Amino acid sequence: MVALMAALGGVRLRTMTSFALAVGALSCTAANAQVPKAGPGTPSSLVAKVDADPLLTAMKEELAREKELLVLPGMQRPYFMEYRLEDLVNYQSVANFGALTSESETHQRVVRVQVRIGDYATDSSSSRGDGSLEMAPGEDDPVALKYALWTATDEAYKAALRAYSAKQAALKSFQSPPTADDFTPAKPVVHIEPLLKMELDKEDWKKRIIEASGLFLTAPEVSSFAQDVQFSSANINALVVNRYTVNTDGTVLRHGYSGYTDAISVSGQADDGMQLSRSNGSTGTTAAALESAAALHKRTIDDLKSLNELRHAPVVDAEDYHGPVLFSGDAAADVISKLFVPNVEADRPDMGTTARTQGAYQSSLHTPVLPAFLTVVDDPGMKSFDGEGLVGSYAVDDEGVPVTPVTIVSHGKLEDFLIGREPVKDFPESNGHGRAAPGQAAHSKAGVIVVKSNQELTAAQMKAKLLALAKQQGRDVYEVETLAGELNPRLLYRVSPDGTRTLVRGAAFDELDQRSLRSGVLAAGGKPYISQSISPVPETTIAPEILFADIAVKRATEQQEKLPYYPPPSAGNIEETIGNGILR
Repeated sequence: MVALMAALGGVRLRTMTSFALAVGALSCTAANAQVPKAGPGTPSSLVAKVDADPLLTAMKEELAREKELLVLPGMQRPYFMEYRLEDLVNYQSVANFGALTSESETHQRVVRVQVRIGDYATDSSSSRGDGSLEMAPGEDDPVALKYALWTATDEAYKAALRAYSAKQAALKSFQSPPTADDFTPAKPVVHIEPLLKMELDKEDWKKRIIEASGLFLTAPEVSSFAQDVQFSSANINALVVNRYTVNTDGTVLRHGYSGYTDAISVSGQADDGMQLSRSNGSTGTTAAALESAAALHKRTIDDLKSLNELRHAPVVDAEDYHGPVLFSGDAAADVISKLFVPNVEADRPDMGTTARTQGAYQSSLHTPVLPAFLTVVDDPGMKSFDGEGLVGSYAVDDEGVPVTPVTIVSHGKLEDFLIGREPVKDFPESNGHGRAAPGQAAHSKAGVIVVKSNQELTAAQMKAKLLALAKQQGRDVYEVETLAGELNPRLLYRVSPDGTRTLVRGAAFDELDQRSLRSGVLAAGGKPYISQSISPVPETTIAPEILFADIAVKRATEQQEKLPYYPPPSAGNIEETIGNGILR
């Protein structure tokens, strides 16, 4: 939603007077417009669903009208146009210290219009994505929707003409021509999914997060260190997006996604002032897929105990460490998501360069980027894994291209990229990965990334390998359970050759990069971990534990803040206040 609100910041809201003046013109021409029909192979049931949807019908009619009329004297007609309407419902409630502090629910509709001038080889587009946005009516009012589309189309067309002229001039200043076309054709697709609705018991979840955020005060098992908890917060978020898309290829889409997340966050300081925190939660495609009330309760208690353990844990050694580190599935999924995935999402290279794409793998095709025992596949068609629904799953991307599994890395070698309809060198066609954040242009994005190891090692065998290295090298090694921020360890354990695990704090990783992924991985195995994120686009990463041969662990250099000068309110007084309902 942050990306959407940023995108909408410059949207011009039309007055009702302007709207009234435009209604007549729209009504008169709509009847004569030639509405694009589904292809001859389109099932009649799909045609009926399209015709029964007032929003899709209005979008098709206005697109046909604009396609016929949109041209300025002496200027080019668009060779491609696309209308996308997004209906977004977002709910959030937050509780701090055992009381509800905020609750909000929004419903917005926004249309994004894309107009391309030129041809598939060279057009008006840029790498950032172009188009115009307008707020759309909240009701299913066809005329009001057509008005929003009309104003956005006019703005997008004029902007495209300016951009095309500027781009033609810029290209003349470069010796090297572009390495790929600007856009690729696609077959028309008609894909209609059922509309999604928010299904969340808001009252029940408010009770859950209120209780969770106040457990540090009310749960007997953590009462002994309640005074050391400086922040305790829980939240529930739900997002439902229904997308409607029509374009001049003849594609008609109605699809969407929903994402639900709950989270708990607790923090405090060690005696030396170091800020420490524990934050986690669950994510699902439905509210029913989130953790139960009992599981949230247990998670919160575990986080509070973990925070207390961190407060009393020793600081990591002052001398830098270089050696083996075992990453849990949770930590490994974060590494894959941050170091690997963005570099296989093919982005158009800068104008005038001869690069294939952008990122660390722009010249790595058919060369090793991971150890030979690892294979990586993006399979957005996978709806569930190990009984858990996957938020990154979809059938047709946001540019109207059906998905198929893409083997990105085979036995360690990079063999493919994730591509939308903006091709890159050696990859002239989309493989169904043109995906858009709300209100944004489509870019190449992952769906369901699955990292597979042919070693088939169990979690016990992975730990045994780590211990064997500790004994062989005659020193302590490290194991990390969770990461935070820029791949810094949040729960890091020093492991002695005899198997003793000691929690340490204040550490940072160094030399954790694409080179360590390529040549520094010794083993991978254990139970795959499912990592899910909703923003900016829904994405799932499934990864096993990974054992690195040589990662640098050093002491972080963050400044330590002073401790509070006086203690927090007494737990007894706060519990009495909560019991009387004053904080509610």
